[in-house]
Formats: sequence, structure tokens, C-alpha cells
Amino acid sequence: METLSIHPLQDCWDSLLASVRADALRVALEHGLFATLEQPLDAAAVAAAQRWQASPTRALLDQLWSMGLLSRPEVGEGAYRNAPVAACYLHPQAPRYCGDALLFRLRTLRAVGAQLEGRLVGEVPAGPPPGGWAEAARVQIAQEQRAVTVDTALALVQRLEAFAGAPRLLDLGGGPGLVAIALARANPQLHGVVFDLPDSAAVAWENITAAGLGGRLEARGGDLLHDDLGSGYDLVWCSSVLHFMPDPPAALAKIYRALRPGGTLVCAHAEVPGQAADAARVLPYYLGLRMQGRYLPLPGELVTVLEAVGFEVIEQLPAVTFPLAPVTVQIARRR
Repeated sequence: METLSIHPLQDCWDSLLASVRADALRVALEHGLFATLEQPLDAAAVAAAQRWQASPTRALLDQLWSMGLLSRPEVGEGAYRNAPVAACYLHPQAPRYCGDALLFRLRTLRAVGAQLEGRLVGEVPAGPPPGGWAEAARVQIAQEQRAVTVDTALALVQRLEAFAGAPRLLDLGGGPGLVAIALARANPQLHGVVFDLPDSAAVAWENITAAGLGGRLEARGGDLLHDDLGSGYDLVWCSSVLHFMPDPPAALAKIYRALRPGGTLVCAHAEVPGQAADAARVLPYYLGLRMQGRYLPLPGELVTVLEAVGFEVIEQLPAVTFPLAPVTVQIARRR
């Protein structure tokens, strides 16, 4: 039999079906299903534990299995259990638990979809996330940093010959400060500053003191464009900050001045990919920001800005793993 081709509407259908997958994950997280499935259970036992009906419970479990979140026998009835990804990131007791972050991102992305028409005619002003930036830093952003960002940052800076001897770090827009904490642990000589909005910086200080690094790291709250960042830094880690800047070139010029001559900037930001398939992984996350007029550079645009303010771009890394959507990383040196 001749293989059937994929219909041109399949991408549209997949987009609609994604909403069902998102709700299956939402229900599982909200009802603690991944804690229940720490041990193998059949559908009837799961239904009894959750006080659900058996037949719809089996349907939900099969849906989660099809998403790679549960394991089960390939044929016939049997026990369901967390797949490795669920055990690592979705069990509420896992060190890298990301369930709250996923639910938060789902709510915010759904809000973007609900507000599209209003934004097109200038309605729906932007505001802080529910609970404010302190709550986001303490819970959702912290979960994503533990699960993803810390590993990415460590992998990137450890590529740099200068990292082992770098004494001063600026973690710009560092949120809960977990990246700075990880870098300080990886480099015992490192001292530095986590700079973010005051509410987020307060959370970073809580985490710094809890990690026993109050003698080497500090948290400073303020506005990047208007407040003092300090100076003489050997390394600046800056991720997803420029998207929120009204004047990205001015922000980069200020970062340039904060580095010592020869110091290194690791700049991790999304950009609009040139290919549709790549853009499909990035643009949904940034649609709301772009409708607010926020900055999402085209390929090569950020390199041009970096060079214009005086940086020497020494390496570009596309499609680097980051929460929700990949980023492009520019590694640049102050001349």
C-alpha cells in the first residue's frame, strides 16, 4: 500500500490538538497525578485513588502515555507509571519539579490568546504576572532555573577559558539568583552581583543567604537603564533581559561600561528565526511581548548592535536550550 502523504492542514490540526494535550497535563498536575503514579497502578486503582470514574481515567492516562509522560504495556491493559521525564520534572517531590512553572506558563499563554483581538486595537495594558515579580521569582522562575537555565548557563560559561579565573560576575536580570549561585559554586574565586527588579532581587538575596554565599554574592534591585550596575566585572550573564528594554542599544552600552576591558558578556536571547519550522518553536512564546512592542531581534540584528556599542562578538550559538523556547547566545568581549 502506498504511503499516504501528510495533508496540508496537518499543522493546523496539530495546533488545535495541542490545546487538548495542554489540558491533559494541566489536570494531571492540578490533581497530583504524578505523585500517585510514583508506583505502577492500573487505571482502576488510579481512578479509586483520585475518586474519578474508571473509563475516563483510562482515557486520560492513555493521553498522557501518548505524550511520553507515562509508561504502560504496549498492548492490553496493565499498570501505568511515571515515565522518566515525569519522574524528573513533574513529581512534586522531585528536585527539578517544574509543575507550578508549567501551570503558570499555560495561564499566561492562554491569556495572550484571549487578548489577541484587544491588543490589535490597542487594548489590554500589560501588567506584572499574577502575584507580582517576587512570587514569579520565588516559584515559577526558580523552578525553570533549577530544571533548565542553570545547566545551560554552566555549559556555556565553562566553554570560556577565562571563567576559571574570573573573580567578578554580574548576573543581569537574574531573578531568584540560582544561576549566580551555581556559577559561584563552580568557581570558588567568583564574587558577584545579581541585579533585577527590587522584588526579584529580594528573593535572590533569600536564596543567596540560604546557600551560604552571602559573603561572595549580593543582590541589588533597580532599573537597568537608570541605576548603577557596578563596574569592573569579568563576566556578565544576561538572559531574556533585552526583550523588556525600551532601548536595547542603551542597555548594551551600559553593560559594556560595566565590564572591565577584556571582560566577557554571555547574552542569551530569542530571535525571530528565518525558517518557519524554527520560528514555530519560538514565536508563540513571544507573541504577547511582540504585541506590546517588545524587542525580539531578527537574525544577526543583535550582533550588529553589540558591535556598534564596542563589543567584539567571538561566538554565536543558535538554538540553545532554554525554558519554553530556544535562544541564540552571543558571546562577546569588551575591547
